[in-house]
Amino acid sequence: MRITVLGASGATGRLLVEQALGRGHHVTAIARNPAFSEPGHEHDRLTVVRADVRDTAAITAALRDATTIVSGLGVSHRNQVGVLTAGARAAVASGAGRVLWMGAYGTGASAAAAGPLTRTLLRFLGPELPDKVTADTLVLDAGGAVFHCGPLTNGPLGERRGVSPLSAAPRTLFPTRVSRATVAATMLDVAEAPGFTSGVLIPAA
Repeated sequence: MRITVLGASGATGRLLVEQALGRGHHVTAIARNPAFSEPGHEHDRLTVVRADVRDTAAITAALRDATTIVSGLGVSHRNQVGVLTAGARAAVASGAGRVLWMGAYGTGASAAAAGPLTRTLLRFLGPELPDKVTADTLVLDAGGAVFHCGPLTNGPLGERRGVSPLSAAPRTLFPTRVSRATVAATMLDVAEAPGFTSGVLIPAA
C-alpha cells in the first residue's frame, strides 16, 4: 500500500511514517522541514518530499499521485494558524480515495459530546480553534475520516486501540488522554481496512 503522510516531521507524523514503514507500506513523507533525509533515515520504501501546505504549487505537486493521505499536521505556533485549513484543502483537492485527518476531541462535531467545561478550555486555543474546525469540515464533507483525539501524550502504544463513532463517544468531565503512538497505529488500521470508515472517529486510549 502507498501512504502519503502530511506533517511527517512532527511528533505524530514521525510515528505515522515509522509505523507505516514497519507494516511494509511505501511511504511518501511530506514536511516543510523534513528530517527524514538525515543520515540514518534511509529506507528503500521511503520518499521524502519538502513542501509547505501553504505553497499551493508545491503541495499540489507533492500530492499529485496520492491515493491514501494520513495527516499528522498540527499547529505549534500562533503564526502557523491556517496551516490545517490549507492542508485539508490540498488533501481534498488531490482526489485521494482515502483521507485520514487528526483532529481534537471537543472541537467542531465533537464539541457537544465533550461537555461545557472542555469547550470552555478549548476557547483558549484562540484562532487555532476555527482553523481546526474548518479543516475537519473540509475533510468530512469530502468523505474522509477525522480522528478526534483527547490530549496527546508520548506514552507507549495502547493495548486497547480501536475507534468508536462519535455517537458512541464517552461522556466524561475531561477527554481521555491518548498516546501519539496509539493514534498513529489507529489511523493506519483504518487506512488499511478493506472497507473505509469515514466520519468522526474517537480513538481508544
